[in-house]
Amino acid sequence: MRNLSVVTEFILLGIPHTEGLETMLLVLFLSFYIFTLMGNLLILLAILSSAQLHTPMYFFLCKLSIFDIFFPSVSSPKMLRYLSGNSRAISYAGCASQLFFYHFLGCTECFLYTVMAYDRFVAICHPLRYTIIMSPRACVILAMGTSFFGCIQATFLTTLTFQLPYCGPNKVEYYFCDIPVMLKLACADTSALEMVGFISVGLMPLSCFLLILTSYSCIICSILQIRSAKGQCHAFSTCSAHLTAILLSFMPVVLIYLQPTPNPWLNATVQILNNLVTPMLNPLIYSLRNKEVKYSLRQVL
Repeated sequence: MRNLSVVTEFILLGIPHTEGLETMLLVLFLSFYIFTLMGNLLILLAILSSAQLHTPMYFFLCKLSIFDIFFPSVSSPKMLRYLSGNSRAISYAGCASQLFFYHFLGCTECFLYTVMAYDRFVAICHPLRYTIIMSPRACVILAMGTSFFGCIQATFLTTLTFQLPYCGPNKVEYYFCDIPVMLKLACADTSALEMVGFISVGLMPLSCFLLILTSYSCIICSILQIRSAKGQCHAFSTCSAHLTAILLSFMPVVLIYLQPTPNPWLNATVQILNNLVTPMLNPLIYSLRNKEVKYSLRQVL
């Protein structure tokens, strides 16, 4: 019987074609990481400290900020560590953990964006029933549901990847452990698993995107029925930040996992934007377009 854990550790080779740029990348990525942590912590403080922000929309935004703190923390600390000249080795269990938490947090955020779109749909299309539909109990169930289904998806993808035997090369041509690069190192035929993974990773964001598209189609129809220009402007402003965040979140997934011929350098660039830049921009997107958050931030600062 073949031993499935012959390889006990992997070597992360880092971002392709960046040899000699370690110091510059360390300063750049460390700055992004610090700004991400600070921005999302400020959003959390602003929401928690202001009673007027204790509403369903800000409850979900609060959870998004928490996940935007943890999401870049899956891969960034290890990347910053080896960019500063330390070991590039990562244990077998550490690699599996990286892959699991990356997809758990990423999938949960994807489901969370869908729930946030539903929240805006109820608020604009059914304003009189909003407090009944989006009750505290419903919000907690929806928030827990996003994490539950994110965990199922991540467990499936991690099990799919690490049930393969790894008995030969252990050099990961990437800056963290992700499905496409790990399948290349497996000592078995991965064509069937690649197809299953492709369908699984593709269907989840596609389903979420279609649900979000349905919600916003109904929202736009409702907004166009508002007679006053001021009312239309206010309704659009409450949705524009969410739409911007959705585009920044979903586009990298399409570029990385659904391209026919993977490009390692393009994948790394897009994934760094997704891992570090998007979580850093989310606090700016939601605070700059929102008077209540800006006021609360001023109070906190």
